[in-house]
Parts: sequence; structure tokens; C-alpha cells
Amino acid sequence: MSSPKHMGASRDGLARPLIVMGASAIIALSAWPASAYRPFDGTDAAVAELKQVEIEFQPFGWRRDDLQKALIAPGVRYNYGFAERWELVIEGQVETPLSPTGPTSLAATGAFLKYVIKPGVLQDQAGLSIATEFGPLLPEINGDRGTGFSWAGIVSQRGDWGAVHLNVEANLTRDQQGEAFLSVILEGPEKWKIRPVFEVFYDKVWTQTETYSGLAGAIWQVRDNLSFDAAFRYALVNGRPVNEIRAGLTFAFDAGGGRAETKPGVTFGNWGLTR
Repeated sequence: MSSPKHMGASRDGLARPLIVMGASAIIALSAWPASAYRPFDGTDAAVAELKQVEIEFQPFGWRRDDLQKALIAPGVRYNYGFAERWELVIEGQVETPLSPTGPTSLAATGAFLKYVIKPGVLQDQAGLSIATEFGPLLPEINGDRGTGFSWAGIVSQRGDWGAVHLNVEANLTRDQQGEAFLSVILEGPEKWKIRPVFEVFYDKVWTQTETYSGLAGAIWQVRDNLSFDAAFRYALVNGRPVNEIRAGLTFAFDAGGGRAETKPGVTFGNWGLTR
């Protein structure tokens, strides 16, 4: 992510949003058994079904670089299928510096629309699934004050062997720099109860950072509407190492109160380092 420019809000100012986010997730999870697809920086070419809500929740994350250790939790991505082949996405994550300490921030904030341009294998049809996602990068709390914009194209293919998802993204960062993001995600066979997952990505923010990243993890599909995930990510940012641990879950429910399955694809992530 881009370097935070601290504003002046205190940790206490984030206490109420944290409590609300945590309580909402617990209530929803107890009411509707859930399913998930995390822990990537890219995504797939699928959207939530019409009138379905899908919530990706990260209760624990940890990141270390040569300057700082930080807690990345909670993180939330809210997906709502408001029309056929369309999805509304709202996301953000709380970051708390541990060593050295510093103010807690609400980072990676954004609001996006995602549209399936060509239904394919992820929509139970033949051929590639192709989608796009676009929208503003919103101002952060105790972070970057500016507003940016993100656009991405996604292509997915799935078979008995597993699945692959290609992401190509262009951003205008919150401090008005150009950014390019390229990601490839590989999944093990969908029929496996616990399947391995991998992602490699390249990200460049002009005049600022260049990142090479690799992630390895696993997804445990407990039932159709509940899965858990865990992953380790290693990256080089301007040649300096970054280590990150991610753990979370995803759950879905019908907005009318019924039970729903989660979409069969990759959902949670920071999608480019500025998100």
C-alpha cells in the first residue's frame, strides 16, 4: 500500500466503527452459515447473485517490513448483487502499527462496481468468464487524504484441474500517481475439501514503488456457504522484504433472509497496493 500520511484522528475515534464491524460480522455469521473466498490481492470474474450479500472478513492479519510491524485487522469487503451480472463492492481494513507504535488507520478504502462482461465457466456456462471492476479509491482515516480511481479487467478459467484468474489493473492513486497491477491466481481442484492456492503479482506506482509478490495458502470449504482461509505472502518492495500473514472467512446470505451460496471465485484482497 502507499505510505500513510497521518491525519490527526485518535485510536478512540476508530473504536466505535471497530465494534460495529465486529458485531455485525458475528451476528450475520450466526444467522446464516457462510462461505468464503479470500486471501488474494487479485479477484475473479464472478459476482454475487441477484439480491445476495457476501461479506469477506479478516479477523487477523500481520505484516512486517524492515521499518515496521503492523496488525491488519479487521478487514471487511461487502459485496451485494444489486442487478443481474452487477455487484456493488465496499471495502476497507484497519491497520495498527505495533513496532514502532503509531495511530491506527482505516486504510484500503474504496467503493466499486463489478460487472460480468461475458458469462462463462464461473457462471456455469461454456468458455472464459470475463469481468471488469471500477470505482473510486476513497480517503483514508489516518492515511492518505486524497481520492483516486481504480479500473480492472479480470479473466477466469476453471476445470477439473483447478482454476486460474488473470487480473490487469490501472489506478490513479490517492496522491495522483499512476499505478499498474498484474496478478495471476492459481487454485487447486474445486472438489477438494481443502485446496491449495497461489498468487503472484507485480505492482508499480510511478516515481514511488515497485513490488514483486508471491502468496501461498489454502482454503477450507466447510460447506457451500462457509469457508476459511489462511495464507503467507512474501514480497519485495523497492528491493526490501515484506512478510505478511492473512487469515479469514467469507459468508453469504440472501438479502431477503434466505440462505445463499457464495460465488465460486476469488474475492477478498487489496487489489493493487493502493487499495
